[in-house]
Amino acid sequence: MITINNVSKTLGNKKILNNINIDIEKGSIFGVIGENGVGKTTLIKCMLGIYKQDEGEITVDGQSIFENPEVKQKIGYVAAETQYYSSFKVKELEKFYSLTYDRFSYERFKELNKIFKIPENKRGRELSKGMKMRVSLMLNLSIYPEILILDEPTSGLDPIIKRKLMNILVEEVSQREMTIFMASHNLDDLERICDSVAIMEKGEIKYINKIDDMKEHIKKLQVLFKDENKAEEIKNWCEIIAVEKIGRINYLITNNYSEELQEKLLNLEATFIEEIDLSLEDMFIYSIEGGKEDEKAI
Repeated sequence: MITINNVSKTLGNKKILNNINIDIEKGSIFGVIGENGVGKTTLIKCMLGIYKQDEGEITVDGQSIFENPEVKQKIGYVAAETQYYSSFKVKELEKFYSLTYDRFSYERFKELNKIFKIPENKRGRELSKGMKMRVSLMLNLSIYPEILILDEPTSGLDPIIKRKLMNILVEEVSQREMTIFMASHNLDDLERICDSVAIMEKGEIKYINKIDDMKEHIKKLQVLFKDENKAEEIKNWCEIIAVEKIGRINYLITNNYSEELQEKLLNLEATFIEEIDLSLEDMFIYSIEGGKEDEKAI
């Protein structure tokens, strides 16, 4: 659906994006995590055709996005900081979107507004940050996009509205096979709905993987050996990326959990083996700090 191939971008004298490669399948939710200033918004602007990348290409179903109105009709975009005309009323923004996007639906907007509850006679300058975000989400969902690009979409939203938004996004993907690209610095939001997640640092993708694969292979194990000296042997195993010992208990981090690994532990006379749940944040930390920075597994 979306292919980002060897994309680099320099702004001024600073290289913001460096050789970005991402493939996003139709009907999936792809998340990018990274601190402010790492290049997430610049990547999004290249994906929208606002910026033209210096190197590489970005395509939707094989078509270039840059200067392609037909492709852009399929894309909704919710910015981290919404900048609508301050004098426009919400209902005037609806009219603006209806003139811009062929598939804009007033009925859909009003249906969503039963959830988000924004007075349509309010002007942009009268809206709080969270209210502006709600309006932007409603407008862009009302164009029935094939692709929805979100930049920090939960910023300014209260927990109840955030939960409702996540349910709406999952429903759109399930029912219409909408494709979502979501940039955030909040791992909890990404973990909740994303199929695949990447971590971005200093304009580069440092790690990328499917969440299900991460949960299947990246594990923390609590292990007790009959002979404490046996624990020393595991430190040289390629599957083990970190070892911590507290008393007689060994805590092992593996990025390649398998039945074979469990069998190896049993052969060392492990008397107790238990999996400990890891958050997505823990998985990222262990994947990167465990010396797997260049790993890709989509």
